[in-house]
Amino acid sequence: MATDRALANSPSFSKEQLLRILGVTFGVAVGIGGTIGIGILRIPGSVAAHLGHSGLIMAVWILSGLYAFAGANTYAELGTMLPLDGGPYVFARRAYGEFGGFLVGWSDWLLRTSSMAYLAVALTEYAAGLFSFNPGVITPAAIAVLIFFTAFHWLGLRAGSRAQEIMSLFKVVAFFVIIAACFLFSPKLSAAPSAKPPLFSDPKLLFVAIVLSMQSILGTYAGWHAPVYFSEENTDPAKSIPRSLFTGVAVVMAIYVLINFALLYALPISKLAGSKLAAADAAQLIFGGYSSQIVTTIMLISLLGIINAAFLFTPRVMFALSRTALLVTVLVAIMLAGIGSFDRLFAFTAFLTVLVDVAAFGTIFVLRWREPNLPRPFKARGYPVLPAIVFLGAALLLIAFVVSSVENSLFAVIGIAVSYPVYLVVKRLVKAVAI
Repeated sequence: MATDRALANSPSFSKEQLLRILGVTFGVAVGIGGTIGIGILRIPGSVAAHLGHSGLIMAVWILSGLYAFAGANTYAELGTMLPLDGGPYVFARRAYGEFGGFLVGWSDWLLRTSSMAYLAVALTEYAAGLFSFNPGVITPAAIAVLIFFTAFHWLGLRAGSRAQEIMSLFKVVAFFVIIAACFLFSPKLSAAPSAKPPLFSDPKLLFVAIVLSMQSILGTYAGWHAPVYFSEENTDPAKSIPRSLFTGVAVVMAIYVLINFALLYALPISKLAGSKLAAADAAQLIFGGYSSQIVTTIMLISLLGIINAAFLFTPRVMFALSRTALLVTVLVAIMLAGIGSFDRLFAFTAFLTVLVDVAAFGTIFVLRWREPNLPRPFKARGYPVLPAIVFLGAALLLIAFVVSSVENSLFAVIGIAVSYPVYLVVKRLVKAVAI
C-alpha cells in the first residue's frame, strides 16, 4: 500500500499511468479465480442428465477445455499486440472504430458489473444456509459484501492481487482434495460401464444434447481471459500474458476434467444426472453428516475469489472506456443486486458474455487484414483455422442463447441499446474537457 502510494506520488508518475507490478503468478491466479466457481459444483449433474453416458460426458468436458485453449491462443495475440488495460474493449476499438469499441466495452462492463451483483447475492444465499440466518437479509447482506470489497480494493492493487493469489491457491487445493477423496474414500471401487442412451440412435437428439451441454460447460469456463484486463500493469506483457492465459486454462481444465472423472467414479450415472449439486452428493457419500458444511465452505471461498477477481478487472473496463473506475462500477452493482434475482442477472450476463466473445474473437481477423505490420510478440497458432473455430463456436452459442431464452436476450439488447445515448454524453464531456 505504502509502495503503491509512493510510486503514484513520484514526479515521474502520471495520474493517467498505471503501476507495472503484476506478473505471471497474478495472471494465473486471476484467471483461475475469475473462472472456477459454483458452476463446476452444479453443472456436472445437468450435463449428465443431457448425455447419460460417461464417455460422452468426459468427451464434452475435454472438448470444451480445448475450445478454451483455442480462445486463449487468440487472446494471447491480441493482448500482447495491444498491451493496454480494458480487455476486449481495447481490441474492438482498434478493429471496429470508436463507437464499435464503446459498444463492446459497455457490454463487457455491464455483464461484469451484473456478475458482481449476482455473485454477491449467491454468496449471501449460501452463507444463509451455512450460518442459518434470516433469508430476508440476503439482499442487504449482498450490498454489504459489495461495499466491503469496494473498501478493500480502495487499499490498492497490491492488496487485491495478493488476496487473489491466496484465494486461488486455496480453491485449487480444495478441489484437488475433493477429487482425491472421491477416488480414495468412495465406497464405489469401480464404475460399471454406462448403458447406451436412446439419443445415440438419433443424431439430431445427440447433437442437441451436446450443444446444450457445451453451452452450460462453457459458462463454467467464463473468466479464463481475465489476465488481458491487466496488460498495462504487467511487468512484461509480451511474455506474461500468453503464459498466464495458457497456464490458467490448463489448471482449470485439469480440475474440471478430473472432478467429473471423480464424480463419475463415486456416483452412478442415474444419481449424478438427478443431482443439482453433484459435489455435495459425492461429499455426502464420503464425509457423511459434515458434507454440506464442507461443500458450502468451498463454494463460499470460490465465490469470494470470483468476486475479488471481478472487483479487480471490471473497473479496468470502465477505466479503459473513460479513465474512471471503481465507484461507478460498484454503485451500479449495488443497484442490480437490489433489484435483480440471481437467475435473471445470470441469464442477462450469459448472453452478454457470448456477445462480447463473438466481437472479441472477430477482431483478430480485422486487425490481421488491416494492420498486418503491428508488432505481434505472440502470433496465434493455427491461424486462421483455430481463431475461426472459436469465432464460429461463439457465434453458434449466441444463436443458441437467443433461441433458448428470448426474454432474457431482449433484456440484454435493451441494456446494449442504452450504450448509444451514454456514448453521446461521454463524447460531449470529452470534447468539453478538451476545450
